[in-house]
Amino acid sequence: MSDSSSPRTVPARLPLATAPQASALLRSLTGLLARWMPRQRWFAGKGRPLSSLTLVSATELLPCTGGGPIPGLLHLLVRTRLGGQEGAPPAGDCYQLLLGVRPTLPPTLNPALVGRPADGPLRGKAVYEALHDARLAALLLERLRAPGRLGGLTFGRAPGSAIPSGLPARVLTGEQSNTSVVYGDTHILKLFRRVSPGINPDLELPLALAEAGSGRVPAPAAWFEATLPPPPDTGNSTGGGRDERHRDGAEPMTLGVLAPFLSGSSDGWQLALRSLAERTDFTGSARSLGRATAEVHTALATVLPTVRLGREQLEHVAAAMAERLDEAAEAVPALRPYRAGLRRSFDTVADFARRGGTCVAQRLHGDLHLGQVLHTAETGTWSLIDFEGEPARPLADRRRPGPPVRDIAGMLRSFDYAACQHPAGGPWVDSWSRANRTAYCQGYAEASGQDPMDQLDLLRAYETDKAVYEVLYEARHRPAWLHVPMAAVRRLAAAPG
Repeated sequence: MSDSSSPRTVPARLPLATAPQASALLRSLTGLLARWMPRQRWFAGKGRPLSSLTLVSATELLPCTGGGPIPGLLHLLVRTRLGGQEGAPPAGDCYQLLLGVRPTLPPTLNPALVGRPADGPLRGKAVYEALHDARLAALLLERLRAPGRLGGLTFGRAPGSAIPSGLPARVLTGEQSNTSVVYGDTHILKLFRRVSPGINPDLELPLALAEAGSGRVPAPAAWFEATLPPPPDTGNSTGGGRDERHRDGAEPMTLGVLAPFLSGSSDGWQLALRSLAERTDFTGSARSLGRATAEVHTALATVLPTVRLGREQLEHVAAAMAERLDEAAEAVPALRPYRAGLRRSFDTVADFARRGGTCVAQRLHGDLHLGQVLHTAETGTWSLIDFEGEPARPLADRRRPGPPVRDIAGMLRSFDYAACQHPAGGPWVDSWSRANRTAYCQGYAEASGQDPMDQLDLLRAYETDKAVYEVLYEARHRPAWLHVPMAAVRRLAAAPG
């Protein structure tokens, strides 16, 4: 795959597009962004200094260099290099930024301030996180309502989708790897922060499920991508639509997806915590959630290719799990005493493969847990959302087919996570988790005809791999939560091989 976001690619038909202007812009913002980006929840390089920034593209959605009261809106793609990466290849993480520009900043927007450049085309102006400005967030919605191109950005819209104009915007708070904006009570925009060439599964899979007629996943209404131009020496600096981009050998980056907002729904995590707090039965909900998961898997297998994993592929799966375990144990010392016990689950999969075992793999949700499902009380139905996969993993990995038990293992871990939040703990809480794990698998088997427990060794291996991922994630982002996956690590390491 060609690196369509290399530093040489600066859109050539934009107000800030010439090389000197782009260089001056980045120089004026580098210091501000280098201090601001590492403090953001979506920044992946926690704990390491940001040593350099490279401008990938700059697009003015609203003019930023005027002197009037109308705010400017600047879209940036910047590539980062972290401290200690001097010997690393040039390609680093690419981030999407939406920056507002005003001569003076209203007090309500002070928390969103990035800083004031001391020089360059934005000298002295207030540069801030644009999505917190309702006026600029509304402009982005208008761009999504009107398909077409603006510089290096392409806006697409699903045929027949109804997107009202003039909807009030509000940014969702909470811990996210991306940024979400709710418009009125009808739509939600997910803006991907860490981006790479290729279609994001959070656009690809819901579009495929809409084609399959699945009612379990909100269908995308609109989206936008970065269609970066090829190198200047090709003689084509303007690019084109999706087909033309592929002819050039470059893949668009998915930047954001607008989907229906399921107003009045509650996510599974909050419902599970409420059940634990009130000591109520949740197994009926868990069973119906298992059926919903099976329906989504069945629909994905209908419209997208499936493969059968044989000995070589399954041995590779087991080896990759063991490698991730070793890497996590190096980063998190608390994991090291359990490494041998956890590895037994992966060895069991390799042994299964050597005995001639196989399994079917298909496209999956990729990061399924109770926070990624919504329950609508009015209809009594579950919906699955957020098909991006685990953001820390490369996009190619997140788009790779896998056994359905991988998603199931993620949900089983989520029931454990919820149980660990109960302050009292004890036998009732443990029983709650076991009962709902069982009910979820039963519901899945009822709807799919495939009982996850028939693949117990593979299921346990994926649950172990997920727990290892959680240990590394919590150690980096939420150390106070590390005890939750560590409880699972101790249980899984002590399980017989």
